[in-house]
Amino acid sequence: MGDGLRYVGVAERRARLGLRHRLAGAARAAGPAEVAESLVALHGTDPATVYLAVGARLTEPAKTVARTERALYEDRALVRMHGMRHTVFVFPTELTAVVHASTGVAVAARERATLVKHMASAGAPDAAWLAEVEESALAALARRGQATAAELAEDEPRLRERFLYGAGKSYEGVHTVSTRLLRVLGVEGKVVRGRPLGSWTSSQFRWAVAPEHPELDVAEAQAELLRRWLTACGPATEADLKWWTGWRVTEVRRALAAIKAQAVSLDEGTGYVVEGDVDPVTGPEEPWAALLPGLDPTAMGWQRREWYLAPELWPSLFDRSGNVGPTVWWNGRVVGGWAQRGDGEIVWRLLEDLGGTERRALEAAVTLEAERLREWVGASRVTPRFRTPLERELAG
Repeated sequence: MGDGLRYVGVAERRARLGLRHRLAGAARAAGPAEVAESLVALHGTDPATVYLAVGARLTEPAKTVARTERALYEDRALVRMHGMRHTVFVFPTELTAVVHASTGVAVAARERATLVKHMASAGAPDAAWLAEVEESALAALARRGQATAAELAEDEPRLRERFLYGAGKSYEGVHTVSTRLLRVLGVEGKVVRGRPLGSWTSSQFRWAVAPEHPELDVAEAQAELLRRWLTACGPATEADLKWWTGWRVTEVRRALAAIKAQAVSLDEGTGYVVEGDVDPVTGPEEPWAALLPGLDPTAMGWQRREWYLAPELWPSLFDRSGNVGPTVWWNGRVVGGWAQRGDGEIVWRLLEDLGGTERRALEAAVTLEAERLREWVGASRVTPRFRTPLERELAG
């Protein structure tokens, strides 16, 4: 491209995506932990996303729910916790310390200060009182193993304390100490989400004490997290990295230098790959299709998405806040969307005009994926937390 850097085109980026994100048939994974390891993080804001993202990438998805629950709640190979951009993700447990140090520490300090400020402005008890309640609540949680906020309040009644937030403002409301404090403790890496109260699609969770982890140097942790993400998602631009991590640009550049990332040329400018990853990557031998859920880490992986998602498809596939809905993929690009109807049927629609031969191949592959999905989802009904125009229309 005239800058002396190796050019990585759209075709190669899609090939890397299909292989490294475990979407191409030959690249699919044996279990949930392998999926999470390959992707670094699975979006956990919508509980069903984790299971649907895993199931789409397994060679044998029939036992997706049982195996994912076991990894989360029995083997503890995966953990659901706050991470980048103050968002809940599911990570491999080995990354707990890295995520906490690289993204959680700074956010946690702001969250605690904000809570103390809000309580003080409402005439609620002070920081010392809050520290006492926190210590008592964590001890109760350790004794119980897992518990809801209501169950913890039985052991520590002060968690039920309420205070007025935003008095006189349009967003005025009454907050409970338990809700705000548990959120702060989550960002601080002291508690994590435990088993849901209902099925795997439930958004109501118990809490558990976070796995013990060492306190790492922030810069070293940021370098390690960025190295893992670039391994899975490179090449990516500096803007992509800043968006995904939520860090300042100076932190992104420091981490890139620390891992000796190598620059390449992309259509949108300079991108980066991990050291030694500049050689061309050829695509999967066989064409592939995938039905990915709303908030899937592949669809939400980059800030600039034109190389795999045409801008004209955005109005149908995203909500007003920028959350992606369920998507249909074909050989590394988004070509449509899908939904589950009330009777369990998986329905989908193409949003790109493909030629006859390619369209027939796509329709056959997507039909197979839809059958696989319906089979393992079974009687469960999955409604995305953030609904999009096409998903609403298809669901009926």
